[in-house]
Amino acid sequence: MTNKKLFQIALLKRDYTFDKLAKEINLSRQSMSYKVNNLRKFTDSEIESIDKVLNLTVEEKENIFFAK
Repeated sequence: MTNKKLFQIALLKRDYTFDKLAKEINLSRQSMSYKVNNLRKFTDSEIESIDKVLNLTVEEKENIFFAK
């Protein structure tokens, strides 16, 4: 489950928008929205791409994408 609030904070810290990030990882804005809102799951490769683009810490990555 994705922690939407922490995801948004990570984007803001790095001056990214959902649209900008979606384009960089070749994901449509709609698909990004579905995944951030937990209607669909991010794939492992999408998580790795987001991690690489945003340069997330291990803690950020775990807290955003593996929230309970």
